[in-house]
This record gives sequence, structure tokens and C-alpha cells, in this order.
Amino acid sequence: MKRKLTLKDIARELEVSISTVSKALKNSEEIGRDTTEKVQAFAKLYNYRPNNIALSLKNKRTKNIGVVIPDIVHYFFTTVFRGIEKYSNLKGYNVIVCVSDEAFDKEVINTELLANGSIDGFIMSLSAETQSKMDFHHLLEITEQGIPLVLFDRVDDHVTCDKVILNDKEIAYQAVKKFLGNRRKNIALITTESYFNVSVKRAEGYEEALIEAGIPVRRELRLTLPYRDVNENEMRQFFSAAKVDAVLCVNEIFAVQCMAVVQKMGMKIPDDIEFIGFTDGMLSKYSNPTLTTVAQHGERMGEIAAEMLIERIETEIGEEKPFRTEIIEGTIVERGSTVN
Repeated sequence: MKRKLTLKDIARELEVSISTVSKALKNSEEIGRDTTEKVQAFAKLYNYRPNNIALSLKNKRTKNIGVVIPDIVHYFFTTVFRGIEKYSNLKGYNVIVCVSDEAFDKEVINTELLANGSIDGFIMSLSAETQSKMDFHHLLEITEQGIPLVLFDRVDDHVTCDKVILNDKEIAYQAVKKFLGNRRKNIALITTESYFNVSVKRAEGYEEALIEAGIPVRRELRLTLPYRDVNENEMRQFFSAAKVDAVLCVNEIFAVQCMAVVQKMGMKIPDDIEFIGFTDGMLSKYSNPTLTTVAQHGERMGEIAAEMLIERIETEIGEEKPFRTEIIEGTIVERGSTVN
């Protein structure tokens, strides 16, 4: 079957933006006559057909919301989904959830599947591959078609839409300040690849707290792990080479894994080494010792995301509302992995 021509295809062939193509096809006065004629001629030649069902969603609501999350293993994403569903159902909307499994292609397929008239709008958190590739064409096409979109947690400034995020930098700063208050000096950061925007912000907070305390940021005290299939030997080598007395982990999975490794190496938690991880999930509550965490309040984040989306869906045609970013304040939940 011949692949359907998309806005991105036209934009690439004519070396213009997706926005320009979309506006030219609608005879927008913002686009010059020559460009409009060129775009429309190309679209006609290759039999381009817009998704009229998706374009009419503003007028014919399905009362369905599409949610695309990167992973179902991480407790955080399940709590966000719970919040989305809770608020949406209260407002009379159903929720259809898809999992990208951290894959760009699967994220694109999910959005195209749902954007065929099945839903009134999207709530999404970007997959690892999407952030790595920095390819947001599928999201730009969604917004150009007038389908409302809310991004949460993993967001990007290249996508203009409503967003809900955690105060990642500030709460990471507070976590390191707690270590410093417990007289810890050799504080490590266990993080992910730099294309995760949340990890970047948490690293900024970590570094700011150290610099403010007059402690140099040491490269040997940072360990970058893959977001899946972590090798325990990497952790063991890191803790064998570096003298560490406290560890900030960007998620609870890394934290619990690291705690198991250092205990096998004979270190005592929290006497010899303290740990704080992000996400106040089941692993944190039942690890040994229990893990001090940054609570991200995922359910509240989901509720706010759903509220923003439904408000956008129900906005009258022609009524312009500026996009906004809501920031959730994280909190530190103290447990057995730190000296309280």
C-alpha cells in the first residue's frame, strides 16, 4: 500500500516549515501568494488529503482522550494516568491509553492511530527515542490540525502546547542540601543520558547546591546509566573507584539497585552512605532500608493535565487562549536511607 502523503513530506520537499504548509493549504493571508500556490499545486499533484475527521474534532467531540506514556514499569507514569482518568471520568470523558515503550516509531504510530477521529485531544510524555532524535514532527502535525495537546514531565520547548512539569531543579537542589545538612561531602549523582530534559534539570539543581556550599563538582562522582538493562557491574565499579557518602538518583529504580550493590560491598545505609531517589513508589516503601524519595505527585500532575486539556477542548472556536506551563512542587519524603 502506498504511504499517505503528510504535511511533513510536503514541507521537506518544498523546503518550508510544516506550519507554512498547513497555513498555505488553508489559504492563510500570513503566507505569500507564490508559496501558497506552490504548496497547493504540490499537494494536488500528489493527491494530498488532510485528515478531515481530525480537523472536525472541535465541532464533533468524541468525549475520548488519548494518553501516550513512555513506560508502564515506572510507578510515576501509572500514578499520572490514574490522575488523568480520575479527572476525565468526572468530566464525562473516557481515556484511551497507549504505551510507546520509549520508542519513537511506536509513539508516532500511537498518535497517528488515535488522531484518526478516535479522540478529542492528547496527553503525552515524550519517549526516550523522541527526545534523543529531537524529532517532533508528529506532534507538530497534531497541533497544526487543531488537536489539543498537553505534555507532562518529559516536555520540549520545540513543541508549543500546554505543559505540566515538576520543579526538578529546585527539588534536586533541596535533596542535596539535605545531604549537606547531614555533613555529607562526597555526593554522587546517578543519572540518565542528557537528552532526558528532567535529568538535565535535576543535574542543574545538584550542581547548584554543591557550588553554593563551596564543594567542587567532580566528574568522577557522576554515573550515567542507560534507562533500561542496567549492568550491576557498572555500579560496583563506580562505588569501588569513588569515595561516596551520599547519592542522588534520578529515579527510584536506580536508587534501589545501587543500594543493593553497596550493601553487597559491605557498606551500611545510612551510616556509611545515604540515598535519595526520585518517585515515591512501591519500591521505595518496601526496599531495605526504605528509600528517602522525592515525591513527584503524579496523580496531581495527571489531574492538572486532564483539566488543561479538557479546558482546551471545550474552548469555543475562535477563542484564543495562551498556552501555559503548570509547575508541580515536589516534596522530600524521609525514610530509612537518610539520617533524619
